[in-house]
Amino acid sequence: MNQEYVVLVDELGNAVGQEEKMSAHEKGLLHKAFSVMVFNDVGELLLQQRALHKYHTPGLWSNSCCSHPRVGEDLTAAVHRRLQEELGFDCEVKEEFTFVYKFLDKPTNLWEHEHDTVFSATYNGKVPFNSEEVNAVRWVSLKELKAWIAAEPDLFTFWFKEFLPQFEATFII
Repeated sequence: MNQEYVVLVDELGNAVGQEEKMSAHEKGLLHKAFSVMVFNDVGELLLQQRALHKYHTPGLWSNSCCSHPRVGEDLTAAVHRRLQEELGFDCEVKEEFTFVYKFLDKPTNLWEHEHDTVFSATYNGKVPFNSEEVNAVRWVSLKELKAWIAAEPDLFTFWFKEFLPQFEATFII
């Protein structure tokens, strides 16, 4: 079995090393990550429900796509790779902003401590998602999403709820 590694970074996102992925999450080490927000032409956001067997936050709803770049992999290339691997499509993406967060996923006792770069995209086709990565997908308006999060916040990933207000403030649909 091949081990996956993440890129360890400082608070500014500068690479400072690498660590095996599970070890980085067990130790709470700051590492590079990305999140993608895919919209359709009517302004709906594509949400994904994480696969039920994910190593952390299984079954929670989140932004369209998220992951880590591989060691030595260009960040935008990693975004395109994961769009294909998770959702079964690729599209143009635009970098929006970065933020750092840290939280403990109590059910798994794993840390998410990430320097996360958020991207936006537009896509209107079918979403033939990979069921090994994604349990379900759903298009929602931002109004519907905010009401859903307010009513059932525990159904959503921490990082998604963390960056959504900043995304709304910087990105006009």
